[in-house]
Amino acid sequence: MKITAAKPAALAILITTLLTGAATAHGNKIPIGDGKVSTSPRKGYVMSCQTRFNPNAPGAWQSGDWIKGNYWYPSLKPTVDGAVSWSGGGAKVKVSGAKRKITGKGIPTHTTGVYPISKVDDAYKYDRNPNRIRTQKISLTLPAEPQQAARASCGPMGMIGVSLTGAAIFNALDAPGRDAVAHEIQDACSGHPERGGQYHYHGPSDCLIEVGRGADGHSGLIGYALDGFGIYGLSGGGGRHMSNANLDACHGHVETVVWDGKSRKMYHYHLTDEYPYTLGCFKGTPSASGQRQGQKSGQPPRQGGSKGPEAALKIAAQELRISAERLRRALGAPPPDFKSAAKKLGISASKLRRVMEQARQQAGF
Repeated sequence: MKITAAKPAALAILITTLLTGAATAHGNKIPIGDGKVSTSPRKGYVMSCQTRFNPNAPGAWQSGDWIKGNYWYPSLKPTVDGAVSWSGGGAKVKVSGAKRKITGKGIPTHTTGVYPISKVDDAYKYDRNPNRIRTQKISLTLPAEPQQAARASCGPMGMIGVSLTGAAIFNALDAPGRDAVAHEIQDACSGHPERGGQYHYHGPSDCLIEVGRGADGHSGLIGYALDGFGIYGLSGGGGRHMSNANLDACHGHVETVVWDGKSRKMYHYHLTDEYPYTLGCFKGTPSASGQRQGQKSGQPPRQGGSKGPEAALKIAAQELRISAERLRRALGAPPPDFKSAAKKLGISASKLRRVMEQARQQAGF
């Protein structure tokens, strides 16, 4: 870490290398968080601004033997192959007066998997993420001394924070509203890109930069939430492993941490190896710049009218050896009822879902 003091009131921290031990990731058997979405603060849930989800939205299209009943087993889950290096990763953090400015390109300091996922990758059997990792413009202005708000705020389906590696932190949900960490296939650093190319984490990662570990074993800072509060690793005071039981509904608590190089007793969030993994809600008030970028990162890129869906429909129809019009009539108005459509076409619902997902990816939609 490089610290400069250009002005008495300014502190500039340029994070470019992994300075301390990585935040340790998952345990052995983890309850799946599917269905734990709320409209108010609730411990162990995600208070999401989006409350209705399309079960047919893009995401991992099938699960494997790492999911058993209501649990998932990280040691059995595949990862995306590859070790792609990037230049210009990291986050530049500058504190001046009452403001903390965070800028970066949205790419990590560590290597990533190869995206889009290759057909020869074992992960392709479960998750055919067609997205490429692309640089982003990260420019956040957060309060240097965040304060708890009168009431908690919901989190967007996109960036809810930024890590010191430079990559975004998302909430625990995938596009269909499921437990993303359990269902989606990520790379060895527990990250992957969304449709706009933004590489991000949904939970803990063995590749996170952790700065300012406490003398008592409390984890160091791994990033900042959009309300300005710090996000820390898996350990609390005394080195105890954190869980939902130790934290409030927003996934945080008040304890002594290292903040801007000094020990402070203050509110902060923690990563955990159980759902919701990162934040359950915002304890403070998300900044305007953070809200804009969080909402933007959760949206798909524009497709130029209906070309994306129409192209996907034609590709799927060709694969099924039927006309696009027949497929359109069978699917009906969105969201499609695959069971009903498959019955009309005389095929299985699983085959129709698979063909439609493959067509969507080929069309880039």
